[in-house]
Amino acid sequence: MKPKVLMLVSDNKMGGIKSTVDAICTSQLTEKFEFIVSPTDTVKQILSSLQPSVIIFKTACNWKNLPKLLSLKLLNRQTKLIIQDHHYSGGFEQYNVSSLSRFHLMLKLSYGLADRVVAVSQGQSEWMQQNRLISPEKLTVIESSNVLEKFFAVDPKPAKRPLILGAYGRFGVQKGFDVLLKAMKLVSPAEVELHLGGEGPLEAELKQLAQGLDNVKFLGRIDDVPSFLQQCDAVVIPSRWEPWGIVCLEAKAAGKPVIVSDVDGLSEQVHNCGILVPPGDPVKLAVAIASLSTQDLETWGKAGRESVKNAWQKYLVKLEALIGEIVES
Repeated sequence: MKPKVLMLVSDNKMGGIKSTVDAICTSQLTEKFEFIVSPTDTVKQILSSLQPSVIIFKTACNWKNLPKLLSLKLLNRQTKLIIQDHHYSGGFEQYNVSSLSRFHLMLKLSYGLADRVVAVSQGQSEWMQQNRLISPEKLTVIESSNVLEKFFAVDPKPAKRPLILGAYGRFGVQKGFDVLLKAMKLVSPAEVELHLGGEGPLEAELKQLAQGLDNVKFLGRIDDVPSFLQQCDAVVIPSRWEPWGIVCLEAKAAGKPVIVSDVDGLSEQVHNCGILVPPGDPVKLAVAIASLSTQDLETWGKAGRESVKNAWQKYLVKLEALIGEIVES
């Protein structure tokens, strides 16, 4: 009988996290493990019947969820618990945490209940270790990924003026689209046109900020991301924090040069394929955008695509090794 692996998510509308979970459930790993996905709130109703060998907790750790983690540990003493943290990073706490001591205590208590904690980037792992949130022997790094075949199928696009700069994601504070729009006010409309896809609570505010910018187009929700990227010459990711940054991975797989904030997991994804800029700085972001016309975008695009060609397979290999190790321990 194959070991059962229960993956707990907060809901069924988790964007990149949910798509990765779905991809795992149809991957080659199903030959070795039986995967079950459940919302965190309903897990107690199915745990006794499932009796999983491993639980992977993909929901954000917080004070509210701490009793849930404790109950998972106490009620299933033979089951191994993995916390995969997609949510927190140094950039996150800079913008969202008023009491670092209280926040770090919550994470130490949460991580302490796990048999293993998975960081989704080297940057996130370094932040965890610098703040002594987890003992090194319990920490594993598995850089996030997803199935990328549709992105690899995106054809090269001959660059024309104006260059098409793409950006997409949730319209919230994290993604920094307000900084991007301020930067676009400093860029010549003849050189660059921004195509901005997404939706969210800041939509009205962002559209207000974009008034008068004829070279900015709001495209609404993007359901077919590869087709969207097909139309772009480069992709900009102006996030204030990003434990990993799946958008950067997708853009590189599509062969698109990137301009990204120098934060968290984004920093380590840009090597010979784009530009790093300080977060929250529209002037420096504008300079980077304006410089695209002088860069070798084709070479950057090829380098980025090459760097992620085996990303999904590497992700599965590391995940398989972790689950196998923890089941046998």
